[in-house]
Amino acid sequence: MALSPCGSNSFDSGLEIKTRSVEQTLIPLVSQITTLINHKDKPRKSEKTLRAIQRVGQAVNMAVGRFVTVGEAIAIENQELKEEMSFACYEARRAGDTIAHLTDVVSLEQPESDGRATIFSDKAGMVKAARMLLSSVTKVLVLADRIVIKQIIASKNKVLTTLEQLEKVSSFQEFVQIFSQFGNEMVEFAHLTGDRQNDLKDEKKKARMAAARAVLEKCTMMLLTASKTCLRHPDCDSARINKDGVFQRMRLALEQVIEIVTEARPSGEWDILPVSIYMGIREYKNQLEGLREGLCLLSKESLTALLEVILEHTEDFTDSAYTSHEHRERILGLSRQARLELEQLIAVWMQVQNPKAAEATEEMELAILKTCQCMNELKKELHNAAAELTADLLKYHADHIVLKALKVSGGEGSLEALAKYTCELSEQKEQLVETCRLLRHISGTEPLEITCIHAEDTFQVIGPQIISAAQTLALHPSSKIAKENLDVFCEAWESQLNDMSILLREIIDLFEGRRGEKRTYLSLPRPGKLSANLKTIKPVKLDSEEQTAIAKVGLELRLLTSDLESESEKWEDLEHEIARQGQGMSSMAYSMYLFTRGEGLLKTTQDLFHQAEVFAEEGFKLFSSLQAFSTQLGDDEKAIFTAETEKLVALCQQLQITARMPVQGKNSTFLKVDSSIQNAKSILTVVVYILPLCNKLIKKYKCEQSSLGSPQSWRETPLQTPDHEDGLSGKNDNGFGVKSLEHHMANLTFLESK
Repeated sequence: MALSPCGSNSFDSGLEIKTRSVEQTLIPLVSQITTLINHKDKPRKSEKTLRAIQRVGQAVNMAVGRFVTVGEAIAIENQELKEEMSFACYEARRAGDTIAHLTDVVSLEQPESDGRATIFSDKAGMVKAARMLLSSVTKVLVLADRIVIKQIIASKNKVLTTLEQLEKVSSFQEFVQIFSQFGNEMVEFAHLTGDRQNDLKDEKKKARMAAARAVLEKCTMMLLTASKTCLRHPDCDSARINKDGVFQRMRLALEQVIEIVTEARPSGEWDILPVSIYMGIREYKNQLEGLREGLCLLSKESLTALLEVILEHTEDFTDSAYTSHEHRERILGLSRQARLELEQLIAVWMQVQNPKAAEATEEMELAILKTCQCMNELKKELHNAAAELTADLLKYHADHIVLKALKVSGGEGSLEALAKYTCELSEQKEQLVETCRLLRHISGTEPLEITCIHAEDTFQVIGPQIISAAQTLALHPSSKIAKENLDVFCEAWESQLNDMSILLREIIDLFEGRRGEKRTYLSLPRPGKLSANLKTIKPVKLDSEEQTAIAKVGLELRLLTSDLESESEKWEDLEHEIARQGQGMSSMAYSMYLFTRGEGLLKTTQDLFHQAEVFAEEGFKLFSSLQAFSTQLGDDEKAIFTAETEKLVALCQQLQITARMPVQGKNSTFLKVDSSIQNAKSILTVVVYILPLCNKLIKKYKCEQSSLGSPQSWRETPLQTPDHEDGLSGKNDNGFGVKSLEHHMANLTFLESK
C-alpha cells in the first residue's frame, strides 16, 4: 500500500500493509488529510470556508482521540507491545492536536498578521503533522494486527498440544474427553483463521490458507473415526497406518497456516510453485512485446531457451496415456510451428539490428504477431485437452463404482476381491493426480494453481488411506466402527471430486473471460454470535425433489450475479469500496446458487443459512458506504439514491431475520431455504440497479471535483458515520484488535469546503 494521497506530499509510513482491514481503516483518514492539504488558498476566505476547515480539523482530532484510547487499552492488555503501542498512540494524539490547532480559525475578522500559525500560513506544518498522524496510526494498526497473529499462534499451539494427547490415548473414555476439548479448540482456530483468510490481500496466501483450512476441516472427522477404529482394534497394522496418516496431515496443515500468518519461509511443495505452461507463455509473450518496444535486451539464445522450457512442459500432455490421439498430434504440430515462428522472428530481428534495414520494421511486427498467435493456439489446445480429459474423468467416476465395491468386499471380508478393487482405486488415483497436474498447467492464475496442487495432494494421500481403511474392515468385517471409518474416507474422496468439478468450472470461466469468484466468504460464525441459533437448527441436506423445487429461483439468482459482475467490470477502479462490496455480494450469492444445484462448498442447510446471514451483513456494509457517498450528491440525485438504499437495508434486515429464525421439521426447513434465496435475489436486484447509478454519479463527481487534485490511486468515497461518541464497547467479538480500531477510526467525517 503506497500511502501517497496528494502528489508530492508523501505519507509513506514505511510499513507494508498486508491485510484489507488495516488498509480500509486508513482510507477515511487519508481522505480527510487530502482535503486539508489540497485546500486551495484564496485571497478572500469566506466565513463558511473557514468554518468548514475548522470542522474537518476537529473531526480528525476527535476521531484520533477515540482511536488512541482503544490503542492504549490494547497496550495495557499486551505488555510485550506496550512500549511501541504507547509511543505510537502518543505520536498520533500529538499530530491530531496539531491539526486541530492549525485549522482553528476563530473568525473572519481576526487579523492574519497577529503571528498565529494556521493552515493558511503554515502549509509545511500541516504536511508534517499529517505525515506524523498517518505514520503513527498505521503503526498502531499494524501492532494491533500482530496481536491477531499472536492469537492464531496461541490457538494453534493449543490444538497441537491436544492433538498430541489424542494420539497417545489408550481408552475410549479418555479419548472422548480429550476429543471434546479438541473440537472446541478447532472451532476457535477455524474462526480466527477464517477471518484472517478473508482479510489477506495476497491472493496466493489466501489460496494457501484455504487449502490448509480445508485439510483441517476434513481431517477432523477422519481423525475421530480413525482413532476409534485403532482403539477398537489396537493390534491391526492397517488401522494404525490409517490413523497415523491423518495425524501427520493435520500437523502439516497447522504448520502451513502459521507459515502464512507469520510470513515464515514456506516449505515443501509451497516453497516455489512449479513452472506452469500458462505462466511460461505469459512471460514469453512479454519478452516478445519487449522486442517490439525495443526494451528487451535478451539474446536469441535466451528466447530460444524460454520457448524450450515451455515446450518441455507440454510433454506432460503428449506423454500422458490419457491424452487423446487428436489432441496429442495437434499439440506436437503447434510445438513444431512455435519453433519455426521463433526462428523466423529471430532472423528478422537480426536484420532490424542493421541501421540500413529500415524496411524490416513492418516485417518484424508481422513476425511477432505470428509468433504470439501460435502461442495462443497452443495455449487453447492445451486448455481443451486438459478440460475435456477432466470433464470425461469426472463423469466416468460420478457413480463411485470402485468405492462401492471396496465397501462391499470389505464388509464381506473378501481379501481377494479387496485386492482387485484396491488396484482399480490406485489406478484411478494416479489418473486423477495426473489430471490435476495438467489442470495446473492451464489454470491461468497462481491461486488456481495452488488449488490444483492441493487437489493433487489430496488424492495422493486419501487414496492409500481408503485402502488401509478397507483392509481394516476386511480383517474385521463385523466392526461397525471400521465400516464407519471407511465411509468417512470415501466421502472425503467424493467431496474432493466435487471440488475438482468446481475448480474445472472456474478455470473454464477464467479462460473464456468470465469473472470467477475472487473472494470466498465462508468463514465460520464468531463465538457467541450464532451459538444459540446453531443449537436450534439441525443441519440437513435437501433431497433431489426439494433441490428441483428451488432450482428456478436459484437460476434467477445466478442471472443476477452475472448482471452484477458485468456492472462491476465497468468501474474504472475495480477496487473502489462500493465496487468491491458489490463483487463480494455477487460471490456469496453465487455460492448460494451452487447450493440450489447440490454443488459448491455449502453442503447443508445450516451452511446456507450462515451464508445468508453473512450476505445480509455485507449488504449492511454496502448500505453504509452508499450512505456516505450520498452526502456528496445534489438534492434530486440524493432523493433517488436514498430511496433505493432504504430498500436495500430493509431487505437485508428481512434476510437477517429469516436466517436467524429457528425451524423444526423438514417442511419448515425447506420453506426457510426458499425464503432465504428469494430474499437474496431481491437484495441483488436492488444492488444491480444501484451499482451503475453509483458509477455514473462517481464519474460525474470526479469531473466536478477535479480541482481538489485528489489522486487516482485512492477511493474517492471515505467512510462516514455521524460525529458522536460511541464509547469503547464497540462491536468487537474477539477482544481488542484491528476490528475495534476500525470501528473508532470510521468516525472521521468528510467535510468539504465550498
